[in-house]
Amino acid sequence: MKRKNETPANGKYKKRAISDEEAQKHFRKGLFQPKVLQEYTQQYAKSEPYKHAVIHNLISDTLLRNVRDEIRENISFTPKETDIYKIHQSGDLANLDGLDDSSLRRLPSLLTLRDALYSSTFRKYISTVAGSGPLSGVKTDMAVNVYTPGCHLLCHDDVIGSRRVSWILYLLDPDRPWKPEWGGALRLYPTEIFKNEDGDEVKVPHPNFSVSIPPAWNQLSFFTVQPGESFHDVEEVYKRGPAETEENDGGRIRMAISGWFHIPQEGEEGYEEGLEAKLAERSSLAQLQGGKADAFDQPQPQWVKYPQPDVEEDAEEAEFSTAEIEFLLKYLNPNYLTPDTVEELSAMFSDESSLRLSSFLSNKFSARLRTYLESKDQESHPTIPVHPSYKNITTGIARPPHKHRFLYRQPLRLAPNPPYAGDSTPYDELIDTLIPSPAFHKWLSLVTGLTLTQSNILGRRFRRGMDYSLATAYEEDEPQLEICLGITPSTGWGDDDGAEEATVGVEEDDEQPSSNGSKSNGKEKAGSSSTTPPKQEFGPEDSVGGYEMYMAGDDDDDDDDGGDATDAGAEASTHTGAGHRRRTKADPAVYRSSADEEDDGVLFSMPAGWNNLSVVLRDKGVLRFVKYVNRAARGDRWDISGEFAVEFGEESEDEEK
Repeated sequence: MKRKNETPANGKYKKRAISDEEAQKHFRKGLFQPKVLQEYTQQYAKSEPYKHAVIHNLISDTLLRNVRDEIRENISFTPKETDIYKIHQSGDLANLDGLDDSSLRRLPSLLTLRDALYSSTFRKYISTVAGSGPLSGVKTDMAVNVYTPGCHLLCHDDVIGSRRVSWILYLLDPDRPWKPEWGGALRLYPTEIFKNEDGDEVKVPHPNFSVSIPPAWNQLSFFTVQPGESFHDVEEVYKRGPAETEENDGGRIRMAISGWFHIPQEGEEGYEEGLEAKLAERSSLAQLQGGKADAFDQPQPQWVKYPQPDVEEDAEEAEFSTAEIEFLLKYLNPNYLTPDTVEELSAMFSDESSLRLSSFLSNKFSARLRTYLESKDQESHPTIPVHPSYKNITTGIARPPHKHRFLYRQPLRLAPNPPYAGDSTPYDELIDTLIPSPAFHKWLSLVTGLTLTQSNILGRRFRRGMDYSLATAYEEDEPQLEICLGITPSTGWGDDDGAEEATVGVEEDDEQPSSNGSKSNGKEKAGSSSTTPPKQEFGPEDSVGGYEMYMAGDDDDDDDDGGDATDAGAEASTHTGAGHRRRTKADPAVYRSSADEEDDGVLFSMPAGWNNLSVVLRDKGVLRFVKYVNRAARGDRWDISGEFAVEFGEESEDEEK
């Protein structure tokens, strides 16, 4: 829905244009003096990593206290969660004019604040400081967001349609100063300029922020929206730790009104015909041009091709040899190697195109592995394990942060099996020996009935309070087989707390992480929303994230004009519906939701856990992400992720059709 204020049918509540003198009375005394304006303009011009400014004590204290009271008493909030954020959000506040008389009578201060913020005098003030050019007083865009412990908003650049300046006005408890260690800061990310093979310059955000702006009562933060540059996030609001005894933190409720100033609309001074369409195109291109910057993404895939068997190969060759069985028995639960179990798994996969296998690794090997990972999990400076004698292994931090961030390690590039020193760790053996081995590939081929042609293997560590992967769509025409071996040694993620009893299971369509990270029966969907009664007392957020989810992409091929595109990655996110971003051509890294609880787009999900393997055949357009891991988690999420190109014979193609 566009956030343009339109006159209701009765014409009664059209947005009021107030005089400069009247508007300025609602701001702090002296704000509009030329000297003060010059100081903020200079501050803005010198700011890094991109142009931004912070104005303290912006609004009359009495007015803003009244606004906060009205919001708390009269506005309902909806909890919303997607791959990129978790918040409590109000409806659109820009179109207050459309409310009935009784509703408007309860929000007089909020109406006054909106009219002051979008008044001619304040728009000129912001335009001067930011050097942004004229700003619209007709197209307004604002909402209230509440972040409670566990809430967050991940990295994005706010670029959609006609947005020109992004702003945030904090409504924290005015009598309880917010402490920076509680989190909730606005964080800005620097960009680096690279040249691709065509000689084009592309900007790539650094995986770590360089500026952190803690929230404060009556503080305004704002910046010009710039494609591929204005990357920012909102730090998680942290849950009180076990060692923290302070009770006087008010529950750490981070409330803010936020929104955007837009370019002038038709009939306004400064309007440029066709500019909004150009900006919308630029917004789409800024996202789609990821193809130009993909070469600078980390990690880059390292596909390893498999030698294909002779077409006249004996059928006996498809079975395990004695040497292969002996090799696999060093690592895998023997139950998964029996012919009956392999046949059972193959039938399950044929029906469901997915498997969830618990207690996948053998007790002996998994015990060694768990002891090792538990020692690494408590590091003060987390790293991804690499044996010191191995030099040709690629490691690093996944980037850019508007796609993903985690520690990664790729396998040792030696085939078929790398030689190891006697002191190799079980983690080395898992990622460098077992997963890339021909024997494991044969096992995977047998249980899925698919011919595997090449693989890309990655070890990942998602650090608490830092890491995630956002929803991206698989774009190839041929399906891809994907596995994820969960080796998270800590408990409390919604699994069975590491029980070692071997079981075989198929992930059901209606199972997914609930609010505490466990699977639910479909009644409690990830990202589900419910309207909270007014005067809500916000409770703690129990979920620690870390689950992996596959979602159905949007079948709608109609693109928006840019102004209507939903943006879960926005501070106010006023364009979201039912708690989710819907997918657009401009931004494929989203997932949609459905009003129908039985058809919310969830195809497969699995919480972080110990010693479980997921196997999924992924079709074109299917979205996949790993939810941000909250700092309150007991440990980091560890896994081995694998992608396998598959080859379908004629019979398989007929079955697919």
